[in-house]
Amino acid sequence: MLTKAIVRAPGANYAEALTTMDLGAPNYERALRQHVAYCWALERSGLRLTRLEPDERFPDATFVEDTALVTNREAILARPGAASRLGEVESISTVLYRVFHELHSIREPATLDAGDVCETEQEGKNHFFIGISQRTNEEGAQQLAKWLVSYGFTSAFVDIRGVKNILHLKSGLAYLGDNRLVVIDSLADRNEFRRHDLVHVNAGEEYAANCVRLNDYVLVAAGYPNFEAQLRKLGYQTISLEMSEFQKKDGGLSCLSLRF
Repeated sequence: MLTKAIVRAPGANYAEALTTMDLGAPNYERALRQHVAYCWALERSGLRLTRLEPDERFPDATFVEDTALVTNREAILARPGAASRLGEVESISTVLYRVFHELHSIREPATLDAGDVCETEQEGKNHFFIGISQRTNEEGAQQLAKWLVSYGFTSAFVDIRGVKNILHLKSGLAYLGDNRLVVIDSLADRNEFRRHDLVHVNAGEEYAANCVRLNDYVLVAAGYPNFEAQLRKLGYQTISLEMSEFQKKDGGLSCLSLRF
């Protein structure tokens, strides 16, 4: 059971955040309302929130997931692949030090966005898919894998540098528990996922792949009825959330919190 989450509302300069999308400028007030609804969904799912103040030094700071990987044993501080985001890690580390007795760090020349890391299970053990992307390099993946091995976890690399329209691995992949992986079509034939039951996202609904299983609920982006119906048919209770203003900045549901 997940019990805690760390969140940070977007700052007034959120429109300056990085993006690869061409969806127009975000509406700040709408983004705040969507973030409030997101926090409500976390709490409804049974999580107690640590709410950090907006940090206008870093327009991307609302996407806290990229700054650290939190496991059920330890936390590993990331090293974001965008230079403008490197300073976000320090403020997250002060919060995580209150929870974990020790923090490990990804070190230069490695880069790692934790949005490229999807935790699953294989044969009853924690298993991590680590995406190698435009933000996470091979050295970052290797360093993370070594830390995970030291905890008794396994991992596999998934190179997504040739996959169009996804920034991070978790832009197109999510773990639902029950040995089920949500995947977009361009990832579905990867050998790394062969041991899992795949839940395919229909063409045109790819953004919905970034869903989040939280205890008894699955958070899903609003506007993708076929995918939500598919989850409900599998027996999951869903909470649908408007994410338009975060999608404009390459953000998804998993990006907005650290959950543990």
